Amino acid sequence: MGAIEACRTPRLGGHVDACDDCGRTRISYNSCRNRHCPKCQGAARKEWVDARVADLLPVPYFHVVFTLPPGIAEIAFHNKAVVYALLMRIAAQTLQAVAADPKRLGAEIGIVAVLHTWGQAMTHHPHVHCVVPGGGLSPGRSRWVACRPGFFLPVRVLSRLFRRLFLTALADVFAHGELRFSNELSHLNDAEAFTRHLARARRVEWVVYSKPPFGGPDQVLAYLGRYTHRVAIANSRIVEVDDGHVAFRWKDYRGNGRDREKIMRLDPREFIRRFLLHVLPAGFHRMRHFGFLANSHRRDRIGLCRQLLDQPSPAGGQQQAGKSQHRQSYECPDCRRPMHRTGITVAPVSPPRPSSFWCDTS
Repeated sequence: MGAIEACRTPRLGGHVDACDDCGRTRISYNSCRNRHCPKCQGAARKEWVDARVADLLPVPYFHVVFTLPPGIAEIAFHNKAVVYALLMRIAAQTLQAVAADPKRLGAEIGIVAVLHTWGQAMTHHPHVHCVVPGGGLSPGRSRWVACRPGFFLPVRVLSRLFRRLFLTALADVFAHGELRFSNELSHLNDAEAFTRHLARARRVEWVVYSKPPFGGPDQVLAYLGRYTHRVAIANSRIVEVDDGHVAFRWKDYRGNGRDREKIMRLDPREFIRRFLLHVLPAGFHRMRHFGFLANSHRRDRIGLCRQLLDQPSPAGGQQQAGKSQHRQSYECPDCRRPMHRTGITVAPVSPPRPSSFWCDTS
C-alpha cells in the first residue's frame, strides 16, 4: 500500500520536460513499479507481450481455466506461496498428461499459465488461465500433431485428473509439514481433520473450463495483454469514491445479458481489505511457461515447431523497435512539438509521513 500511495507523487521524485517552442514545462513523477499497482503495468505488459510475438505459431490457440473449489481455496489463502505454486504446476501437469495420451492428442504441448486470485467482486477466487497452442510435438519430435478443429482436450477428463493430482500433491505437502493454519482453519493442523477435509473435496466437481479457440494471433496477443499483468481491479472500473464508500463496476455472471453489469459499493476499509487479499508472496512468479514453451528450451523448441509447420522465423528487430518507441519523448499538449527532459526533481529527504514503500517487480 505504501508503494501505491507514493506512486507518481513527489515522494518518489520525477523529472521535468520542457517544450523548446512554446516553453511549456511539465513535471512527471516516478512510478512505484510495484506489480500490484493498477497504474504501473502498462509498460511491463507491452514489453512482455512484444516478446511473446516471437513465440506465436500459425495454429489455433485455446484458453483453458483451472479453478480451485471453495474448500481448497481457503487452504490456499492460508498458504499462498505453497498452494498457488501447486495450482500452477498441477494445472500444467494435467494438460500435459492428457495431451500426451495417444488416445487424446499424443503430443508434447506448450503452455503459458497466468495466476489470478480474484473474482469480479475482488473476493478470493484462485484460478489459472492457460493459453495453449492447438497441437504439439510428436514423441520423437519429428512432426507436428494438430488437434481436431475447434476441439483441444475433453474438460471432464481434465477436471477429474486435476482433482486427483492436486489432492494427492496437497496431502504430500501437508505430510512434509509445509502447510500452516490459523484462526477458523486451525483445526486442519490435525492430520485426521485435514484428511476428512480432502475427502469432502473429492466428492465435488472441480471446474475446468475450455473456451472456444482464439480467432488468430492478434486475438491471442490481445488476450495476453489483458490478462498477464492484470491486478485485482483496474482504475477504470472505479466509478465513485468518497469518505463513506468506494463504488465500482462488476459483472455478475449469474445474470443474463445487461443484468450482468452492476455497481458494488463498499466501505473504504472493506475495499482495501479485498484488494490486499490478492497481494502475492514476495518473488512469486504468476506467469509461468511449461512444455515446449518452458524457458529452458523455448527458443530451440519454437524453432523446431516452425520448421515442422513450414513457417519462417519472424523478422528481427520487432522487439527492439517496440522498446525504442517506448523511449520517445512526450508531445507538448499545446503546440504538439516534442518535449525534452531538462531536469529532475528530488524526492523529499523526510517524507511527510512514514512509508512502507517497497518495490517488488518480480
